[in-house]
Amino acid sequence: MHAPASSAAPLMAFAGSPLDRADHIRVDQAALGNLMNWRARVMNLDGLLPEFDDQGRLLWHTIADVAPDAELVFLGMLDDKAHFAPVPAEGSGGPAMPRAWQVMQMLQPEDLAIYGGARSLIDWHARHRFCANCGAPTKLVKGGWQRHCEACGTDHFPRTDPVTIMLVEHEDRLLLGRQPRFPPRMYSALAGFVEPGETIEEAVAREIHEEAGVRVRDVRYIASQPWPFPSQLMIGCTSVADDPELTIDKTELEDARWFTRAELEEARAAGEHGTDLLYFPRPFAIAHHLVSWWLDR
Repeated sequence: MHAPASSAAPLMAFAGSPLDRADHIRVDQAALGNLMNWRARVMNLDGLLPEFDDQGRLLWHTIADVAPDAELVFLGMLDDKAHFAPVPAEGSGGPAMPRAWQVMQMLQPEDLAIYGGARSLIDWHARHRFCANCGAPTKLVKGGWQRHCEACGTDHFPRTDPVTIMLVEHEDRLLLGRQPRFPPRMYSALAGFVEPGETIEEAVAREIHEEAGVRVRDVRYIASQPWPFPSQLMIGCTSVADDPELTIDKTELEDARWFTRAELEEARAAGEHGTDLLYFPRPFAIAHHLVSWWLDR
């Protein structure tokens, strides 16, 4: 395995939560109940969006501020206090909203990591109140890390969807692509969901060939990033292409092209303004860290 370029580099967004997940408490209903006291903290949320102060710190309620019938998910322990998040009336039902992108840039890194984990979990609960097996209502159990159907006995667990995001290298150049929704000059690493029955390496090779028509080898893992929109785990990899000829799937990508090391270095140095050719991927995205790893190794 290969780490990101430098141990001094900032954590990727949504990584590095300081919470102790305390699995031994989740499975002990009595212990969990004892923690629901005046010391417990409940995340201040507006639906799926967090409330925070001017310093980018999450705001928290007490248990007394929460409706008696609210579903609370146990996030973990911090400073000897139990931390919870309330399940909203509805889940996201779609991609990230513009306000969520602002949150990513305003919250302190540790608070963003706490929020990211909470968001994935409560969004799943809001969208899975009924049993997929028999259709009966389910109830939250094990502190919110499971739902149980009393009608048929089926247990349901929060999901994480693996997504590969990958660099493709050819003769000291990198292949990056852009989707139609990207701002002008914004290019990023290619990405796609891991399908049933696939290894990570197979998913990387398949997605690159499907989207850009390139065959790759020597797939290696670099780093990962949780991405709570709604529940993805971005698995960052690198690979090597022997033939640079592109055949772009226009239903997936608007464009894809090879960038030289010099072009990428210039775009990174230009920061948020980018160059006439390229905006470097934003720091909160794993693509930023992958490309930086390639440039700095």
